[in-house]
Amino acid sequence: MEGRMATYVYRTIAMGPQSRGATIEAPDRVTAVRELLRRGETPTTVEQVGRAGPGEEPAAAPASIDGVAIPSWTHRRHMTRAETASLIRELATALSAGLPLVPALRTLMKQGRNPAQRAMLMQVIEQVEAGRSLADSMAAWGKPFSELTINLTRAGEMSGRLAEVLSQAADLLDKDLKLRRSILGATLYPIILSVLVVGAIIVVVTFIVPTILEQIAGAAITLPWPTRVVQGVSDFLVGYWYVIVPGLIVAAVAARRYYQTPDGRVKVDMHLLRAPLLGPLLRDVAVARFTRTLGTLTNSGIPIVTALRITKGTLGNRAMENVIDDVVEQVSAGKTIAEPMEQSGYFPPMLVQIVNLGERSGRLDELLHQAAGAFEDRTEQSVKLFTTALPPVLVIFMALVIGFIVMAVLLALLEMQNGMMG
Repeated sequence: MEGRMATYVYRTIAMGPQSRGATIEAPDRVTAVRELLRRGETPTTVEQVGRAGPGEEPAAAPASIDGVAIPSWTHRRHMTRAETASLIRELATALSAGLPLVPALRTLMKQGRNPAQRAMLMQVIEQVEAGRSLADSMAAWGKPFSELTINLTRAGEMSGRLAEVLSQAADLLDKDLKLRRSILGATLYPIILSVLVVGAIIVVVTFIVPTILEQIAGAAITLPWPTRVVQGVSDFLVGYWYVIVPGLIVAAVAARRYYQTPDGRVKVDMHLLRAPLLGPLLRDVAVARFTRTLGTLTNSGIPIVTALRITKGTLGNRAMENVIDDVVEQVSAGKTIAEPMEQSGYFPPMLVQIVNLGERSGRLDELLHQAAGAFEDRTEQSVKLFTTALPPVLVIFMALVIGFIVMAVLLALLEMQNGMMG
């Protein structure tokens, strides 16, 4: 047994900043942490430095806990949103069944679907056993735990309703995931159709039209203006493609950098909210997220100012986020939430009235939860409208462009025929 022991250097809260730390021997890091806690010491770092067995070379053992090995590369891979939502729901279910926190985490780790999940749970377990809260352990790991999930977990721990709040967090993540998938499904087909439309127009203008117009080039006729427009566009694309392609790339990079600036992001997002079809969809998505998230946070006992600041990050639109900043300032000054929301014009009157009534009656979380379903249904209708209306618009646009090109060619042929007959 002696040859299987490893040596760990550790530091505790009680040690001074200049201390080199102390050593402890244990089969693994988790056992070392447990032994230190049993002694009444709170470790801040525990690092393996070598083997205690005679004649063995110092080497770092692979990370493991309860016999579950964790590859060293797994920390580089983050869990997906779906995996995170499933993990939080499973943890809530285990806690509701009466399991203590650490045994529940160990059970989930043994059943981990992938190495990334097991690596994350191993670190969380080690930090919880070292005396940190579950929320702080999640925050130390980082992604995929968002500020929203971390704050809900902290509120659950402080209120003693961790299982219930984690279940609410899982519901919130599931609904957000469903909404994202709906938006992706709604925009994927129009995006593909847009690419095909643009590609078809480029092929017609750069390959088909020049071949037809070459037959007319020798005729001594005055080309109609539609033909001259199409011929000019064709000559420009064919003759300057080596300038156009880099120019488009530079323009895309410049537009992205502009969008990343605070002023640029606000201006672009404001114009997007006013865009037909897309604007109502973006607004309804933001309102649905705002209503569900704020209702969940306030119901979990998080103060309203903190809840508003967290909710702001879920809107996905900087113009609407600025409105929430104004709301936070108003609430911090003792004023209401509803007034700045109404003045912005971005939030529907129904939501403003619900918030106003909730503030007056002290039932804000309850009313927001009741309204969240209605706004999510409205978002689904907006997604269906966007999916239904945009493809025909793109097809009509393509038909108009191709029709203009065909008309330009036919007019040129008719003009050539009239010249020959004359």
